[in-house]
Amino acid sequence: MARVFKRKDRLSAMSEINITSLLDLVFCLLIIFMITTPLMEQTIPVNLPTQSRNPSNDRNPKQKYVAVTISKDGQYAFEKEPVTLEELRAKFKELAAMPDPPTVSIRGDAKAFIEQENDVITALSDAHIVKISFDTQVK
Repeated sequence: MARVFKRKDRLSAMSEINITSLLDLVFCLLIIFMITTPLMEQTIPVNLPTQSRNPSNDRNPKQKYVAVTISKDGQYAFEKEPVTLEELRAKFKELAAMPDPPTVSIRGDAKAFIEQENDVITALSDAHIVKISFDTQVK
């Protein structure tokens, strides 16, 4: 049976709200967010260590960040590009030559050796880069 929207008395208030278009909009936005959310972080998968006691979640949105990833087998990656330690040192020197060098975000796997992380920090120190952040898992 079809719904009739004609009212006998035009001055009386209509007691029903048509929300069909609103539901269409909500479902459309839900589908868009479900598709785009997994695509937002396209990085190398790394099992990050647990969060420290004093987390610093106050990242400056205007600051540029460059990711250095250390995999569990000790391999290095600058952004998504696999590199050796010597190539990483050269890239750090290029970053240090910039007028406003970006912050280097170190993403070390929880199973990675401490020597590799120490080598990256030493390379950063040799290039005189002082803006460093360590990525950890969010609890």
